[in-house]
Amino acid sequence: MNLIIKLFISTVVVFVLSYFLPGVHVTSLTGALMVAVVLGLLNTFLKPILVLLTIPVTFFTLGLFLLVINAIIIIICDYFIVEFSVDGFLDALLFSILLSITQSILNKIFIDEK
Repeated sequence: MNLIIKLFISTVVVFVLSYFLPGVHVTSLTGALMVAVVLGLLNTFLKPILVLLTIPVTFFTLGLFLLVINAIIIIICDYFIVEFSVDGFLDALLFSILLSITQSILNKIFIDEK
């Protein structure tokens, strides 16, 4: 049940952020749902590989390079989904930061961790 709630939260946050950020475009709510699913899959399978490959850079930037990895994941998601587009790297970076913060807050509120 928590997975469905997290997916719903991600979908709503992606849709709302696309409304407020001028460089991020989602055409429909189903597009936002597909973005949430693809981001979840990319974060599960691709992100650990990218983090492992960039450990030295992440170490020297004191972890700030992880923000760049999140933006790259957003750009890859843009490549796969037609209903979702990001205008540039800085828009993807801002979107990923706001998405992470908002998801974290809403997951703390709505997810029951037993």
